[in-house]
Amino acid sequence: MVVDFLFANIPLLLVMAGAGLIIAEAFAPGAHFFVVGVALFAAGLVGVVLPASLGVLNIVIMTGVIVAASMGTLWAYREVDIYGGQGKAKTSDSESLRGKTGRVTKRVTPTDGEVKLSEGGFNPYYQARSVDGTISEGKEVMVLDPGGGNVVTVESVSAIGDEIDRELERDRRQTDRDHKQREQEPTESTTGNS
Repeated sequence: MVVDFLFANIPLLLVMAGAGLIIAEAFAPGAHFFVVGVALFAAGLVGVVLPASLGVLNIVIMTGVIVAASMGTLWAYREVDIYGGQGKAKTSDSESLRGKTGRVTKRVTPTDGEVKLSEGGFNPYYQARSVDGTISEGKEVMVLDPGGGNVVTVESVSAIGDEIDRELERDRRQTDRDHKQREQEPTESTTGNS
């Protein structure tokens, strides 16, 4: 009696289990549950549509659907690559950390600290050292030297921006001086010929 009840309700159990795994994927993204969830859900839907008179053949058909749906979902998941963009989220080597930005999670000094890098690979938390001075928690930083990947050397983005801004301002002033000098040269040469 219990066996007959379970056998008749296997498709509904598969639908519920598949839906539960698909929902679980929303809370823990990364294709941990998605592939199996879609496969179970699809097999359950097929089982609901099939007539119960097929008996054990229903189980065989649903098993085939699970295998086919798993393979198809896994292939589609890899092709679309929703989470990584063809592996962009993975860090291939420490040198790829150069120029990455992130936030300070523990105050960074020349001898100690921790940062969380945006697009920093599987574990985005890195031990960090500052070039000079202290960088307080929550500040945005940029990796200047990946240092082999274990300990990165960082600088505050605001400090980098200030240096760049000063250099740009110096360049603008020099360009303005050059333009004024060029404007004065033709008038001097024309006055010398008169």
